[in-house]
Amino acid sequence: MSEHTPFIVVEGPIGVGKTTLTKLLAAEFGFASLTEIVEENPFLGKFYENIEEWSFQTEMFFLCNRYKQLEDTAKKLQVGVPVVADYHIFKNLIFARRTLPAEQLDKYIRIYNILTEEVPEPTVIVYIHASLSTLLKRINQRGRSIEQHIDPEYLQQLIFDYEDAISSMAAMYPHVPIVKIDGDQYDYVEKTEDLEYIYHLIREIS
Repeated sequence: MSEHTPFIVVEGPIGVGKTTLTKLLAAEFGFASLTEIVEENPFLGKFYENIEEWSFQTEMFFLCNRYKQLEDTAKKLQVGVPVVADYHIFKNLIFARRTLPAEQLDKYIRIYNILTEEVPEPTVIVYIHASLSTLLKRINQRGRSIEQHIDPEYLQQLIFDYEDAISSMAAMYPHVPIVKIDGDQYDYVEKTEDLEYIYHLIREIS
């Protein structure tokens, strides 16, 4: 990967299976796992019901919590503990740009830039992408009550936004390999051979 302690980040839109794969990778490679706080966000249920009203509170909660998590992660990496995370903090901009009005977005980006000046860089980015039908199916299967009001159009737009974001991350980290996984084609939960293939892809760039 690099001369630095491995730090793998798994990214992709809501429902694609980031946390599941993160935990599987952590177990397989003996890494510490970092999973984002989702259901603990007190604004998220209200956000899915009324995005315009609750977007700023929702995004600020996520930003502050992810910043604290990455502070702790940096300490692990500094002492040689490899980590795999189910997000990269860049995702905050994906959602903020989609949901915040211009004035709030400007404030948010200024805060984001201050907080992310020294966050650890990934050594590998794993990007899972999937169609809207696959995302809706998986969201339904995991049954989070706060996600039952997600607008499919919003979710479809996130799919497009993530494609743009991964291109931006590739430009941001030209030296960091990006492993792309087709979530429609590979089912690493139900099919052992699919999971083993993903492990192989990760080992190939280690």
